[in-house]
Amino acid sequence: MISTASGHQVYFGMKRLGERKPARVTLAPVGAQEVRSPAPVPIDSKAVKILSVVGARPNFIKISPIVNELRRVEGVTHVLVHSGQHYDDGLSLAFFRDLRIPEPDVNLQVGSGTHAWQTAEIMKRLEPVLVEQNPDLVLVVGDVNSTLAGAMTAAKLGFRLAHVEAGLRSFDRSMPEEINRKLTDAVADILFASEESGVQNLRNEGVPAERIFLVGSVMVDTLFEHLNGARNSPMLVHLGLVDENGKPLDYVLVTLHRPSNIDSSGMLGKIASALEDLSDELPVVFPVHPRTRQRLEQLGIHATNHKAGEGHGPMLLEPLGYLDFIGLMDHARLVLTDSGGVQEETTALGVPCLTLRENTERPATVSYGTNQVTGADPARWLPAARSILKGNYKKGSGVPLWDGRAAKRIVEVLMSLPPCSGTGVA
Repeated sequence: MISTASGHQVYFGMKRLGERKPARVTLAPVGAQEVRSPAPVPIDSKAVKILSVVGARPNFIKISPIVNELRRVEGVTHVLVHSGQHYDDGLSLAFFRDLRIPEPDVNLQVGSGTHAWQTAEIMKRLEPVLVEQNPDLVLVVGDVNSTLAGAMTAAKLGFRLAHVEAGLRSFDRSMPEEINRKLTDAVADILFASEESGVQNLRNEGVPAERIFLVGSVMVDTLFEHLNGARNSPMLVHLGLVDENGKPLDYVLVTLHRPSNIDSSGMLGKIASALEDLSDELPVVFPVHPRTRQRLEQLGIHATNHKAGEGHGPMLLEPLGYLDFIGLMDHARLVLTDSGGVQEETTALGVPCLTLRENTERPATVSYGTNQVTGADPARWLPAARSILKGNYKKGSGVPLWDGRAAKRIVEVLMSLPPCSGTGVA
């Protein structure tokens, strides 16, 4: 049960937690639509249990500010479940350390596998945990297999479900993340959108407006929270990316992991060749995802972990922790990526970004931010990169609600949910 400052009680999930109306909200227009953006709500909660499911590097970044906000609410028990989808130090443990996320209460230790096997295995291992924990609400973030598995398991057991980063759409069903996003949104009761396009997409899919909340980006929350620490990272010095006075040199930062870019040897070979050419002009720093490294090695391209100016070709690094990576991003002249999260982070930092895909599920990074979607063909992105390096790039403007307070808005909504009998939203 939760008691608010006004003395009302609130329902949560399938359990009676009171009889108050939803909190009043501020309406923010998006074209012809009206979008709910929660107004501040006084919180005085008692004995509420929220269970969050995470499993991969992007999840850890997104859950971090929510964990911090839930800690501020008296009486809330937060159970953190790690699926084990990402399990090595570079993609998991380093993020828990850097972001100071508490050790998971449960680790399902699923590990790698095909999309179907991994999703099914998480569901099998998660089901008894949910039954035992009996949370008032299950929270999932993002669009990875752990997100979908957590959502489907919670929905089938009748638990109330909230999805953070709802409504993002690339409209490309060849992307596994697109399937995960759409299915998760289809079974979620409360949908937290990070940008206006997410709200519009959900409304177009028939989701009632009262279940959608425009709250901003939790990834940007994490970025702002840890930016000073990232700027103190020794990585620039370690890689030789500073001059004799300690001033950062010009360099390009690269991330690649999408199957469309790395599973085709022809496309990956063309990208690698273009990065080689670009590295003749300035350092190219490339922290390599394990799957990407495997594909590169199949092409005969091996790690060259050299300092700037001491070797040839891109600097291929092991995956970096959050602070080291953001520190590199913050000082980069340009970022080349196929990552959705990196598009958000570069926009928030004002760093030029080229997305090596044919689409983006985050159009706010293009309309408000510094992102350009060029596709993966170097014939398109390499000229754009050289133009940016000559100073020809858009500076961007602020994305609405990307102000470091998204997690606060999420928790305020969760603590002011309307009555609910049975599953779903009342």
